Amino acid sequence: TFDGLGEYAFYDVRFDPESGEKTDHPLNDERFNGASILVAGINFGCGSSREHAPQSLKKYGFSAIIAESFAEIFYGNSTTLGLPCVSSTRENIDILKAACAADPTLEVLIDLDAMTVTAGDLSFAVDMPASARQALLAGKYDPIKELLDNKDKIEATAASLSYVG
Repeated sequence: TFDGLGEYAFYDVRFDPESGEKTDHPLNDERFNGASILVAGINFGCGSSREHAPQSLKKYGFSAIIAESFAEIFYGNSTTLGLPCVSSTRENIDILKAACAADPTLEVLIDLDAMTVTAGDLSFAVDMPASARQALLAGKYDPIKELLDNKDKIEATAASLSYVG
């Protein structure tokens, strides 16, 4: 189970073994408590090929990530969890970060239909692979759930194949 994993999101960069919590890390800044969208930089998720990385972010409370780009394995694991990862230009990301820093209560909305991010007067286009977008919009992003939901069809297909049995 991944329960309790959220408190360990970015643990090694948020906490010092000797002095404790690092006050300069954004996740330790109480102005951003309760934020549901993580705004990050380039190649987000690199070095984290295990499912634990996106699981910890989801369990921490993030419902989506906006970044300049994503590491491929991290991106795939996030999509499988139903955690949308959208990308945009560095300029847009920097403007959004500045807007959130200026007003931590700013509501940030990601519209997967329109492929836009809106935050106050700011609005910009975002991108994600069409297959991930379609899966998230249709609620069909979890391959295990898809297999379980289609068990009868899978068994019928297997029964119709002469080489299975």
